Amino acid sequence: MIELKHLRTLQALRQNGSLANAATQLYLTQSALSHQLNEIEQRLGYRLYLRKSQPIRFTPQGDILLDLADRVLPQIQQALQSCSAPPTNTLRLAIECHSCIQWLTPALNTFRQIYPDVQMDFKAGVTFDPQPELQQGELDLVMTSDILPRSGLHYSALFDFEVRLVLAPEHPLVLQQQIAPESLADETLLIYPVQRQRLDVWKHFLQPAGISPALKSVDNTMLLIQMVSAQMGIAALPHWVVESAEKQGLVVTKPLAEGLWRRLYAAVRDGEQHQPAVKAFIDIAHQHGGSLPFVRLA
Repeated sequence: MIELKHLRTLQALRQNGSLANAATQLYLTQSALSHQLNEIEQRLGYRLYLRKSQPIRFTPQGDILLDLADRVLPQIQQALQSCSAPPTNTLRLAIECHSCIQWLTPALNTFRQIYPDVQMDFKAGVTFDPQPELQQGELDLVMTSDILPRSGLHYSALFDFEVRLVLAPEHPLVLQQQIAPESLADETLLIYPVQRQRLDVWKHFLQPAGISPALKSVDNTMLLIQMVSAQMGIAALPHWVVESAEKQGLVVTKPLAEGLWRRLYAAVRDGEQHQPAVKAFIDIAHQHGGSLPFVRLA
């Protein structure tokens, strides 16, 4: 079976008119090139060029393969360029970290300056699970803290963030240096309206200790913080989300046990992490996220 390198060899032979010059172009010795041509002819069962002709003349079979090379090789080159070129359509994004929009907005603006022709379609919300949609091709990139094993997805680490307990300044738990799961047993935990298994504080802090406080859904981060400040419940949020409110004295944050740290990833379908626009967005998200207070670069 003929290979692409054989077609390129025939083109070099025609272009240079001699074995010596063709070998130089292909970075081969003349002996190696001659051996390769003999191997092709033996494999195919017919001659491709006339020996001792100057310049080299091709047989009818050689002309047929040269015509094939002239048609196929440019198409392959064009396809490879299309694969590496930035897409001109839409980059469809979603996020599972429901309070990440604060730092994501400047990252999106930076990306638009670099890729103005790429349309951004951002899907946010607390009522859907985006990773299955990523697997099915409905999304192009998802920011998440959860890795699905054997999912066909590639996860690029962005940064680590701390989930802290958010309390009203008058709450009795403010006096504790560290919060144990048992301390939350009789509290009302304000959460986003998602399955509790998707909540870091539930999956990695409360459930392992067998603690199940009352849960109340709130679909807006600012409203959630205001309800905590009004002593209508407590919450667990990334530290950067409540930094401003804490500086204003509206809330106080405390570490959960010795610190509940989670890692945020950019998930794409495996193999697509090398596409220029996707890679650029991941790099920009990593850079902007790393500038947040109370995070650690992954």
